[in-house]
Amino acid sequence: MSTSERAAYFDQWYADMRHSPVKDEVERRHLGLPQHLQSTSLLTWDGLADVTDALRLSPGDLLLDLACGRGGYGLEVAQRTGARLVGVDFSAEAVRQARTQAHGLGREGDFEVGTLEATRIEDSSVDAVMVVDSIQFAEHPARAYAELARVLRPGGRVVLTCWEVVDPDDETQPAGLRAVDLRGGLVAAGFTGVEVVERPDWRLDERAMWEEAVTLDPGDDPALLSFRDEGVRSLRHHDARRRVWATASSPG
Repeated sequence: MSTSERAAYFDQWYADMRHSPVKDEVERRHLGLPQHLQSTSLLTWDGLADVTDALRLSPGDLLLDLACGRGGYGLEVAQRTGARLVGVDFSAEAVRQARTQAHGLGREGDFEVGTLEATRIEDSSVDAVMVVDSIQFAEHPARAYAELARVLRPGGRVVLTCWEVVDPDDETQPAGLRAVDLRGGLVAAGFTGVEVVERPDWRLDERAMWEEAVTLDPGDDPALLSFRDEGVRSLRHHDARRRVWATASSPG
């Protein structure tokens, strides 16, 4: 699936979720997220605290939340740190919902359409980048890592959360996920101090969420149907994937 095709798919996916409170409630409960935080990724509340610390932001710094979805995580990090926020996503519908969420919370944030490989952000202009559960969607992974390096100021921080397959030769896993190599991608793009850590605690919370998701009756709710089907797939492949996060610094 090309980037444009994937963006069109996610436009509809995000639109469906506007009318699916049950899906959001189940996800928030298992991830420990507060009512106000709209998420489309699977980072837990405790995990968000870890990400916030690793970004090392100071008041007034500029944070890029890349593949920001509905914007909830980036808005929360900016609120905690006093950083300025720009969010970028390839889904125009996600960007629209992120703007609406920011307005509803009375928080500042600029949200624009762009891709992992082409953010439209100026060179060396941001102090930190976070990419939550989305780097696997890059059509050209090397270009995505290079884009992270391009937009970061010298010494800026990047934090990625994702999954890596246990066996890259396992053809039952999606090609995009099999290609994920956080350490290799960051090192090749010139980042320093690269650390990749497995987070089985996050994985356990995901499993509990999916175990409830597969029991749900979606009725005529397309978002809930998608959620249940993803649960079926995720449980089928649970032991073939590990939950990881990576931190690194831009050289300079």
